[in-house]
Amino acid sequence: MHVAMIGTGYVGLVSGACFADFGHVVTCVDKDAAKIERLKKGEIPIYEPGLDDLVAQNVSAGRLHFTTEAEDAIAQADAVFIAVGTPSRRGDGHADLSYVYAAAEEIASLMDGFTVVVTKSTVPVGTGDEVEAIIQKTRSDADFAVVSNPEFLREGAAIKDFKIPDRVVVGTENERAREVMRELYRPLFLNETPILFTSRRTSELIKYAANAFLAVKITFINEMADLCEAVGANVQEVSRGIGLDGRIGRKFLNAGPGYGGSCFPKDTLALTKTANDYKTPVRIVDTVVEVNAARKKAMADKIIKAMGGDVKGKTIGILGLAFKPNTDDMRDAPSLDIIPALIEAGAAVRAYDPESMHEAQKLMTGLDYAENAYGAIDGADAMVIITEWDQFRALDLDRVKDALNTDIVVDLRNIYSPEDMAKRGFKYISVGRP
Repeated sequence: MHVAMIGTGYVGLVSGACFADFGHVVTCVDKDAAKIERLKKGEIPIYEPGLDDLVAQNVSAGRLHFTTEAEDAIAQADAVFIAVGTPSRRGDGHADLSYVYAAAEEIASLMDGFTVVVTKSTVPVGTGDEVEAIIQKTRSDADFAVVSNPEFLREGAAIKDFKIPDRVVVGTENERAREVMRELYRPLFLNETPILFTSRRTSELIKYAANAFLAVKITFINEMADLCEAVGANVQEVSRGIGLDGRIGRKFLNAGPGYGGSCFPKDTLALTKTANDYKTPVRIVDTVVEVNAARKKAMADKIIKAMGGDVKGKTIGILGLAFKPNTDDMRDAPSLDIIPALIEAGAAVRAYDPESMHEAQKLMTGLDYAENAYGAIDGADAMVIITEWDQFRALDLDRVKDALNTDIVVDLRNIYSPEDMAKRGFKYISVGRP
């Protein structure tokens, strides 16, 4: 089948490459000419393990193309995916749908014959109705169906999540559109992947509900970590004890500095705004948003307390800047709250991240960047782990001890053993552990 992917951001590029690998002919369209030129040269604008090879293989096979010109791509397409950004709108927290609606207008003017218009972007309930209305208004003779097909891609594991997903959700009650979507995802049927066909509005809500629930789990275990610290319990054992319950599950129960990234912050906020608009507030999610924001700010206080309550004139070595490992994504990363607060308190900060420093430099000033982990902590008065990259799990601790001016290690991801760190002579502060 022929697919047009409107937008070459994280979702559009990963989805386009994976559909091409399924055997479809995919054209990714973006108005950013510089980005398209980079992609044509084989340069991937985001860090996602395995994506560069996947793109190269499918470009070489003639199944994956990149262009700034949408006309031919949309006219030939059996399905056109809208995969543009939906950032939080300034002022009110609602999702900004201007890019989605602009894409719908363009698709309407260019499509030829029956076309399935698929909303892949994360959008509030009712967006598909508005996209349908825009297309009908722009092109009264259009033969089309609007489908919701939310993505559930984890940054750092996106290719696996696309090819071996827990489920695929398709929101449409149009039988012709269902057949097109079945054909697009046919390789997954062979693996017996659950494919849930539902109404469009239900599909849109599933995406927000899923992300909100995961954000609740993260925030719950973070609050349990605070309680553990107060009563002398171990949050990792609490997590394991409740996670072994099949009704709860083990995932997303790792205590840390709070969630960030491209999805959870904006999606929880958008869900609360939508719920309030319909006068059915989701109070649990409201609280989660507030608690998570406060937690990220509180992590700076935790570090300052570990360093004796005053960091003026002291140097802090930071390991990890991205919101999670295996990505260069800095959106709403805890480091964006923690580091400026430390600098404001008078500390000198030197940081290292394997992939995200180029993005961090656009967002934070007043700190130095190191070439590696040991460079970040050389001569520092404390080592602070914010992102749990694998390479930080296996540091040479003797070398760490020699590099630091003190014995202070603040581990906001609990990647080391308190007992082992104590034996090595570190003053080790973790999250929710005695």
